[in-house]
Amino acid sequence: MIKKANRLKSVKEYYFSIKLREVRELISQGKPIINLGIGSPDLPPPPQVIEAIRNASAEANTHGYQSYQGVPELRQSMVDFYKKYYGVSVNKDSEILPLMGSKEGILHISMAFLNAGDEVLIPNPGYPTYTSVTNLVEAKPILYDLKEANNWFPDFEALEKLDLSKVKIMWVNYPHMPTGTLPTDELFKKLIAFAKKHEILLVNDNPYSFILNDDIKSILAYEGAKDVTIELNSLSKTFNMSGWRVGMVLGNEENIKNILQVKSNMDSGMYFGIQQGAIAALNLPSKWFDEMNSIYKKRREIVWQICDVLNLTYDKNATGIFVWAKVPKEKNAIEITDNLLYKHDVFVSPGKIFGTNGEKYVRFSLCVEENKINEVLNRVS
Repeated sequence: MIKKANRLKSVKEYYFSIKLREVRELISQGKPIINLGIGSPDLPPPPQVIEAIRNASAEANTHGYQSYQGVPELRQSMVDFYKKYYGVSVNKDSEILPLMGSKEGILHISMAFLNAGDEVLIPNPGYPTYTSVTNLVEAKPILYDLKEANNWFPDFEALEKLDLSKVKIMWVNYPHMPTGTLPTDELFKKLIAFAKKHEILLVNDNPYSFILNDDIKSILAYEGAKDVTIELNSLSKTFNMSGWRVGMVLGNEENIKNILQVKSNMDSGMYFGIQQGAIAALNLPSKWFDEMNSIYKKRREIVWQICDVLNLTYDKNATGIFVWAKVPKEKNAIEITDNLLYKHDVFVSPGKIFGTNGEKYVRFSLCVEENKINEVLNRVS
């Protein structure tokens, strides 16, 4: 047997990869499992998007390798989208780079800027991939606390007490996953000032802006942000295109150039048809978001009822495609999720998988048909 690389000793198989195998096995045994654990939109992409990829796929000479930077029309659509909704201006030729999903971007950014032994500030709770990728590139994750008592914002006094001399990157993610917390102007200004003071590359992962949220923000809209900040975004949640793998990264020319240096050695460009579909999505009228959010609002109302039945507390001001709910003081979140799975045939994510500060929480996904969420309510009532 050939031994695996040492870097794999520092990472585990993704929780959802493991758990979904178990869920599939239960389903194969005849269990009527309803999956409220995964944030993969069940709603279809807009019809215009499907038509665009269909038309592009029928054209001649569109099936070959594509530019690593995407077609100019895609970059321009991304630039126009950012200007329209975020008030951010970037150069389409040097300050934006299309990606095959923002998860790809997390690896590309890490490979572009981190050396073995560099340190990375990672939110707790937060997206597990930040830690996994940091370990894979042989850098060191430094978890920083996000707590409900501080509105799931970083504690800057605690951060200043750390030895930051080896920190190269700080990951932030607002609107926040898994809690649904929105950023404030003050938070983004503080983060930019902190990054400048300590010469840290600040990366905001921003795929949830448009879900159940009327206060759309980009950190790049704030003074001086582009000097120290890059931002990831994605069409996965915004346009129900998670399987298409379309994302983007924005920042100053030098940072984007560094990321492209990695990306151009990792893939051979995005399929032309998908690029055309993405262009169609980015140019949709804003009523698309209203229609999509009207569906999510109804689903969220039912999930809140489920939480009430289970005696879980939640923040009605939170946004995104999840409901983050706190378990009673005397209860254990893992026991609650196991009970839901094995007694009620409902899969819900335990908050612990997002970090130790999630131990007293569970996460419900809204990416399930309304009638199935109602079925969950009936099962637990």
